Amino acid sequence: MNKPSQALSKSKSLIANVHRCDSLLCHYAATRSLNKTKILHGHTITSGLLHSPNFIHLPSHLAVSYAFCGCVPLARKLFDDLSDPSLFLWNAIIKMYVDKGFHFDALRVFDSMICSGKCWPDKYTFPLVIKACSVMSMLNVGVLIHGRALVSGFSSNMFVQNSLLAMYMNCGKVGLARQVFNVMLKRSVVSWNTMISGWFQNGRPEEALAVFNSMMDARVEPDSATIVSALPSCGHLKELELGIKVHKLVQKNHLQEKIEVRNALVDMYSRCGGMDEASLVFAETKEKDVITWTSMINGYIMNGNAKSALALCPAMQLDGVVPNAVTLASLLSACASLCCLKQGKSLHAWVMRKKLDSDVLVVTALIDMYAKCNAVSYSFQVFAKTSMKRTVPWNALLSGLIHNELAREAVGLFKSMLIEEVEANHATFNSVIPAYAILADLKQVMNLHSYLVRSGFISKIAVITGLIDMYSKCGSLDYAHKIFDEIPNKEKDIIVWSVLIAGYGMHGHGETAVLLFNQMVHSGMQPNEITFTSVLHACSHRGLVDDGLTLFKYMIENYPSSPLPNHYTCVVDLLGRAGRLDEAYDLIKSMPFQQNHSIWGALLGACLIHQNVELGEVAAERLFELEPESTGNYILLANIYAAVGRWKDAENVRHIMSKIGLRKTPAQSSVGVAVW
Repeated sequence: MNKPSQALSKSKSLIANVHRCDSLLCHYAATRSLNKTKILHGHTITSGLLHSPNFIHLPSHLAVSYAFCGCVPLARKLFDDLSDPSLFLWNAIIKMYVDKGFHFDALRVFDSMICSGKCWPDKYTFPLVIKACSVMSMLNVGVLIHGRALVSGFSSNMFVQNSLLAMYMNCGKVGLARQVFNVMLKRSVVSWNTMISGWFQNGRPEEALAVFNSMMDARVEPDSATIVSALPSCGHLKELELGIKVHKLVQKNHLQEKIEVRNALVDMYSRCGGMDEASLVFAETKEKDVITWTSMINGYIMNGNAKSALALCPAMQLDGVVPNAVTLASLLSACASLCCLKQGKSLHAWVMRKKLDSDVLVVTALIDMYAKCNAVSYSFQVFAKTSMKRTVPWNALLSGLIHNELAREAVGLFKSMLIEEVEANHATFNSVIPAYAILADLKQVMNLHSYLVRSGFISKIAVITGLIDMYSKCGSLDYAHKIFDEIPNKEKDIIVWSVLIAGYGMHGHGETAVLLFNQMVHSGMQPNEITFTSVLHACSHRGLVDDGLTLFKYMIENYPSSPLPNHYTCVVDLLGRAGRLDEAYDLIKSMPFQQNHSIWGALLGACLIHQNVELGEVAAERLFELEPESTGNYILLANIYAAVGRWKDAENVRHIMSKIGLRKTPAQSSVGVAVW
């Protein structure tokens, strides 16, 4: 064979080899075959193909394959060696960085692309870089890229618009997201899903459900992501009826096999109080994951059934599902609710074996559990092993100390927190303000007030309410009222009104408390159960019988579902203090629900004050049934007998106590009872 023929044959062989390399690289890129890409890369080097001037596209194809395989170093080296990368390669490199979570690097590559002046972004580029801006919440950069997409003519592309929706929602700019959504000529199911989930994530579940309903009206076929986006809003708003409709839609579209859909259904029913329905979905789920079990556990806890929540723990383990940090935190919360220290300790041991004792969620739950189980020393032990710079464990311990009525220790811990330079937040002050209120030390309260002003926390209504409560408990009603008056009327909620009313009532200023209540009603604020309790207590302590009865009548006529046992107790106490015992007894008999020990206790106390033996015996008899082990009720009855000179009856009460094994509680005053 002559030389020209050999050269031609060799050339054809090389071309065939290169074509095969190109084909293989496309396949390896599609299948993410990194090792095979590396082998082929080696072959192109040893064969001389990689650096051949005749096949300059080969390095680009190799870079694309490496980019698709997520091999950043090799993809970037090949990319940087190219003088004129194609648009496809630019997009591949940007996508690689986005997929690997290197979003800032993706934006830097995009910037280099623009600055090169050789390639311009297309409909594939914009969604990638907009996603990078979304993840990093770089709104300003995202807006600039939106503007470039507009100028480039790609702003009406559905994929670009979907990425813009996600970015604006993620950055909290719901108005801009709505604008993009409204101008979309064509919307995919992704567009609708992004709006539904976005509204919910931005605290607007009503808007989320409105978009969902519009989607149904537009007859857009929902997918599993639609269901998972809509159900949380149903649960948050306790829209059980709509939640049931969504469940029927799930069955109609055969989406019930998706585990994420079943988990969302369990959560929705739980939040709506439908534990029977949640249990049914849970039982029908064949392959439960850790989220399924955790959702069910949380559901029981939310609905006040911590015992059933704990019962799921061994069943979960038998199913072979390993609890995660969220599950353990929920189970520890159940132990706290039940004051179940033994099981809480068992869970703590499990946490330590699984090395989860550094997880802030678990640590916080442990501190709270031990505190609620009245084992604060263990809370301190857990706290001592955690990072001293994290705010949440400090808050949990502060709350635990308040739960155990250790106000002085809570204030001391707060001061240590400041010394350690741990950043306080609103939850910190929600925990520590009650401690200052309990101590009622005006100087310390004023110091805390100054700190709150300097730190910028004074703008929150919850903190301001706490300040008013603290000053009220210290007896500084002028300070409390001054702070109240400085709150704009539109920001005054029912809680802050109730706190100020309670403060005046506590210190015997019943007239002012009633005046404030009337001002509140005239301002358009609707009183709640606590407000009525506060103002009725104020009337009772001040002896404002007519005002109290007028308020109670107003309550029954305007809020017929509001009167609760504690409101009746206040009125019974009010009438009893005024000596109107027959009216108090008639009110008790007219109550629309079962009388409790507080109501009969108020009547019994009034009978002692006014030496009414007949009604005192009636009240005592009912209290003996309701609280058979309470020595105080027996002592009060004996006091009544002694007050009217019926010493033998008083002695009989003492014998009854001895017979049933009751003894007077140490330090309980019996002054005025001659027989004791």
